[in-house]
Amino acid sequence: MGVLEMLLLFASVFVAGMLFFVFKKSNPIYLKLALAFTGSFLFALSMVHLLPGVFKSESENIGYFILLGFFIQLILEYFSEGIEHGHIHVHQHHNHSFPLAMMAGLCIHSFLEGMPLAGKFDGHDHNHSLLTGILLHHLPVAFALVSMLSASGISRTFTIINLAIFAAMAPMGAIASEILGHTELMNISTYYNLIMAVVIGIFLHISTTILFESGSDHRFNLYKMVVIILGALLALLQ
Repeated sequence: MGVLEMLLLFASVFVAGMLFFVFKKSNPIYLKLALAFTGSFLFALSMVHLLPGVFKSESENIGYFILLGFFIQLILEYFSEGIEHGHIHVHQHHNHSFPLAMMAGLCIHSFLEGMPLAGKFDGHDHNHSLLTGILLHHLPVAFALVSMLSASGISRTFTIINLAIFAAMAPMGAIASEILGHTELMNISTYYNLIMAVVIGIFLHISTTILFESGSDHRFNLYKMVVIILGALLALLQ
C-alpha cells in the first residue's frame, strides 16, 4: 500500500468520526444500516475474493489461521464491547474515566486488519478490494467511537486525539507488516497469506455478527435486508 492510500485511509476514517461534531448526534438506525452494508460487503468479499485466494496458495494450515483470526476477534470484543458492529456503551462515571480497554481492543482490531495491506498474495493482488472493505467498515465505526466517547463525558480534544489514533492504526499495521514481511522469518508470500487468513477470520466474525443481529421493527429488518444485498453486490463488482 502506497503513501497515498495510507493517507486516504487515515483521512477518510478521521473525517467520518469528525462528522459527529457536525450532526451532534448519531441515529442508531442509520448507524446499524451502515454497519449492515459494510458487514455484507466484508462477508461477500471474504467468500468471493479473499478465501479462494488464500486456499489456492501453497501456504499450509490456512484454515487454522482463519480460525485463529475468528477467535482473536472474539477475545478483542470482550474488551472493545462490540463497538465494531455498532454496540455503543456509554461509560458515565463521576470522574469521566476513559474506557481504555475498549480503545485498546478496537485499536488492535484495526491494526490487524491493516497488516495484509502491505503485500501481494501469490500473484493475486487483493489490495484494492481489501482497502475498500476496511475503509467502508471503519467509517461507521469511527462515527460510533466519537459518539460513545462524547456521550461518556470525554473532552472533545481527547476524543479527537483518540479518533486520530484509531484512524492511524490500519496504516500502522500495514507499515509493521511491510517490515516484518521482509525479515528472514519465512517466505514473504507465505507470511502475507497467513496474515490474510487471520484477517479473513476477523472479517467473518465481524460480518456474521452484524448480519445475524435483527431489530424488533419489521421495517428496519426490511431496510437491513436491502442494504445487505447492496453490500454483497458491491463486493461482487470488486
